[in-house]
Amino acid sequence: MIAQRTNPAVNRRGLTFWAHWAAAISAVCLLLYYIVVSHLGFFAPEYRALALITLLGSVPVYSALRVYHKRFGYVSGLLRILAGWVVLLAGVLAFSVLSGYAAVDTGVMRDWAFYGFVVQAATFIPLRFLATRHARQLRENRTSVIIGNGPIAQTLAERLRHRVPLLGLVTLQPDDTAGAAGGCEVIGHLAQLRDLVTRENVRRVYIALSLEHFTLIESLYIDMLDLSVDVVWVPDLSSMTLLNQSISQIEQMPAIYLNETTRSSHPAAVFSKELADRSLAFLGLLALSPLFAVVAVAVKMSSPGPVFFRQPRHGWNGDIIKVWKFRSMRVHAEGEVAQQATRSDSRVTRVGAFIRKTSIDEIPQLINVLLGEMALVGPRPHAVSHNQYYSDKILAYMARHRIKPGITGLAQISGLRGETETIEKMQLRVAKDLDYINHWSLWLDLKILIKTPFTLFSRDIY
Repeated sequence: MIAQRTNPAVNRRGLTFWAHWAAAISAVCLLLYYIVVSHLGFFAPEYRALALITLLGSVPVYSALRVYHKRFGYVSGLLRILAGWVVLLAGVLAFSVLSGYAAVDTGVMRDWAFYGFVVQAATFIPLRFLATRHARQLRENRTSVIIGNGPIAQTLAERLRHRVPLLGLVTLQPDDTAGAAGGCEVIGHLAQLRDLVTRENVRRVYIALSLEHFTLIESLYIDMLDLSVDVVWVPDLSSMTLLNQSISQIEQMPAIYLNETTRSSHPAAVFSKELADRSLAFLGLLALSPLFAVVAVAVKMSSPGPVFFRQPRHGWNGDIIKVWKFRSMRVHAEGEVAQQATRSDSRVTRVGAFIRKTSIDEIPQLINVLLGEMALVGPRPHAVSHNQYYSDKILAYMARHRIKPGITGLAQISGLRGETETIEKMQLRVAKDLDYINHWSLWLDLKILIKTPFTLFSRDIY
């Protein structure tokens, strides 16, 4: 079973986003005007351009990082504002250099960078307080019941318990009280539903029944149309393998996306990810070029053979790509199934052991990222023969190719690096890869990149 998203990373820009954004960016632009006039005596054209770029660029940047998402608290919200502000400033400064405005006053930019975050925090805190208070009042008046007492009803009850006043479960039959064992009280059955809604002033009814009860669900919905209650159907899809699932509309027709690539579900965020990946890969190749030269010489001297090893692996949507690595083994004939390196493997050279242990052998994959074949963060690409071996042994194994493979990933920072000598170990790695796809966001990528250096010296890498 694929790990399903509890909080789909859908970048909706609703009223909450626009209210926070309007207050924050207005304050930031007014602050820029004040600082520039204080320093220079007038608002020069180059600073007008910076204000315009800030206004236009803040929407995609803050949206991609989900800066004003309602489920984040004060601390995490402020941290996301800081991250968004840093990214936005980097873009603004890059624009100023490329457009010939590199001579902007350093003091102005320094003050604007610092106080810009301060004024954004000052607008965020009271607006978040008001939004949280309003949402709490709405929840307190949303007395709810759940129809059903199966696993999906119990799971829903657990997640709603601290969010809304939940009275309990309504079962299909009078003698069915199995739901009480899950910790949520059974308060009645279907024949008592109308009376229960009226007597307890219920404002929302959740229908948590499987698809086999569709006829009953339809009749329940029609019967409750005159009760002035919200009716929410939470379908039981636990028997299906879902990937990056979401609910939307197609020309006013409700649609459940059971399996969707992030390229189509979050096109703007994916474009931002690809742009950032290629830019960082280019800078990384430049910065690490001295290390490249040293490692290339060491590999060449360690044993006869080429410096680089290019192995066919599956990329995005299963396309075959050639993954670049520094050669860490002696040249040998590969069997039908690629053999993973093991502890004290005689094929690994002394230099190869070091660069594998420190993951330096993976650095050439920045070339794959620059070519658009890989990402900095994503499921690690496995050898084609490994994919063929595991594809019919692990459920949804090949679904990990619904996103670009990466140099590092959620599985790698979770301790699932190195040899996977058992099916169980590979299942754990695949589960983490699918969990990454289901919860993908630019913010998650950033956290994985920050944590990666602390996992490089694992004892299980050889």
